[in-house]
Amino acid sequence: MNSSSDGHSVRQPALPAATLAALGIVFGDIGTSPLYAFRECFASHGIDPTPMTPTNLVGAASLIVWALILVVSIKYVLIILRLDNRGEGGILALSALIRSAARRLGGKDPKAVLLLGLAGSSLIYADGMITPSISVLSAVEGLTVISPEFSKYVVPVAVCILILMFSIQRHGTGKVGILFGPVVLCWFVTLGLLGLRGIIQHPEVLSALSPASGIMFLIHEWHHAFPLLAAVFLAVTGGEALYADLGHFGTRPIRVGWFSVVLPGLVLNYLGQAALLSHDPKALEAPFFLLAPDYLRLPLTILATAAAAIASQALISGAFSLTTQAVQLGCLPRVKVRHTSEHSVGQVYVPFVNRFLLVACIVLVITFKSSAALAGAYGIAIVLTMTITSILFYSAARAAWGWSTAKAATVTSLFLILEIPFLAANTLKVIHGGWLPLVVAGSAMGLMLTWLWGRARLYKRLSREALPIDALLGDLKRGQIHRVSGTAVYMSGRGDTVPTALLHNLKHNQVLHERVVLLHVDTLDQPHADPETAVAHTDLGEGLHRVNLSFGFADTPDVPVALKAGLPAEVKFHPGKATYVLGRETYGVGKNASALDRLRLALFAVMARNASPATAYFRLPPGRVVELGAQITL
Repeated sequence: MNSSSDGHSVRQPALPAATLAALGIVFGDIGTSPLYAFRECFASHGIDPTPMTPTNLVGAASLIVWALILVVSIKYVLIILRLDNRGEGGILALSALIRSAARRLGGKDPKAVLLLGLAGSSLIYADGMITPSISVLSAVEGLTVISPEFSKYVVPVAVCILILMFSIQRHGTGKVGILFGPVVLCWFVTLGLLGLRGIIQHPEVLSALSPASGIMFLIHEWHHAFPLLAAVFLAVTGGEALYADLGHFGTRPIRVGWFSVVLPGLVLNYLGQAALLSHDPKALEAPFFLLAPDYLRLPLTILATAAAAIASQALISGAFSLTTQAVQLGCLPRVKVRHTSEHSVGQVYVPFVNRFLLVACIVLVITFKSSAALAGAYGIAIVLTMTITSILFYSAARAAWGWSTAKAATVTSLFLILEIPFLAANTLKVIHGGWLPLVVAGSAMGLMLTWLWGRARLYKRLSREALPIDALLGDLKRGQIHRVSGTAVYMSGRGDTVPTALLHNLKHNQVLHERVVLLHVDTLDQPHADPETAVAHTDLGEGLHRVNLSFGFADTPDVPVALKAGLPAEVKFHPGKATYVLGRETYGVGKNASALDRLRLALFAVMARNASPATAYFRLPPGRVVELGAQITL
């Protein structure tokens, strides 16, 4: 039994089991990069390709190996994974950590940090579309190595695999990880053995382990540097997913899996591909599959296809986590979220996101038809996310760890020195398909900003017309309002005003329950609320009670259970007997609104109408809920 940061005892699986599950979830993306990354270093794509001399092949392998060491091993595995927000990872959790630490230290809430977090999370949605598509396509293309006759089956088979992959998401990342873990372990062992086979035949490629080989290669081939670096970066895609999936497994299983299994397998395979191409340049068409002898290529294709399907999991589960965090932080409307593990609150399934990613992946596979074509769209979203994480690291190290300005700036600068060249190289892809993830990310961020803007505007509108609670208390003392037996719970804002739903109830029904709970639900910038401060109760008199419930952004807000545990006995609160009164607003647009405001308000209204009902989100008993409608002009 391990104690979680919120004070609850949570049973965690043993390290070997957790590491095996993490292999199946976290490392699939980066583990399938050998299918296409090294090939892309020397692909032409309509431009003068880098010459495939033995020296250049060793240099390219050296760049990939050291990118894995510096970007993934040092930056993410050893440093960034330490910046967990009470167990949760990912760029949105990182921005929440910074904002929470800043407020705790008495500073202002850094709005720019939230914007960067939203931008990074939006980019991960875009990456979540492309990663499954390119991974599955590149694996299924192994069929064409076996026989060119199979090329016509590549797209249909890829689509079928994607449908199967997304259909099992509802069973949860933990169960899926345990199922996939042995397959991915077999995959990484196979990567290492194939690479070792090539290295044994041509051991001179071991010179790629020296960073000097990569540096000299860049200097010698400087005129090919940008396209080359964009291809090298494909080998480290999936690094950000390690951080986004932190809440699913924790730091230790990810680190153990990376250093003991994943990194050795990747390094050996890239060196093996360099060895093969140095003696057989014609193998560039499919260097990964041609590392294997003829009789093993069909089994290898099957294993690669399974691994590629699993590779989708890192980004899919990361998108689920980000969506849940965004909803809890008020950046997106409520959506249906299913928690799929009794032991880890970070393991969630979001049906809407699952359906959206499935449709998007199928469209991409049918449209681009090959991994080489998709490679043009791949990478720009990931490198932007990594760069934003590096920028946020400075504030996080200062606020959360108390680092000095000089120390935080030095480490951040080292991160950016590594990533800015990759970012510059990937900008060349914008006209070759890189615009697609940027458009998707921009659309996702636009929706988040619209929701934040609409909620703020709605709050101001309601605040202007709100009735002070003191006025209601005065009427109750004078006996001007008829009371009926029972308890009613009204959702309320933070201030000392009467909820709109309560006012509408008085207007239409002209009665009030003898016990009224004015409930405000607050989402914290931390994964889990402290049980000792999760419920704040104030007796206002005349049967009115103000209650503030606090939930972490990774908690499931179960309002009846929280009220039952937090309210004193004299309130006589029974979850199954209370009446929960909710407002259901419809929005109109004021005559003086600008054209831009009309567009934003229309979008906000659509998002509000399609939000998951509060009844399910707050786990209210459906038979005890009363909804009162209101028309609000914004």
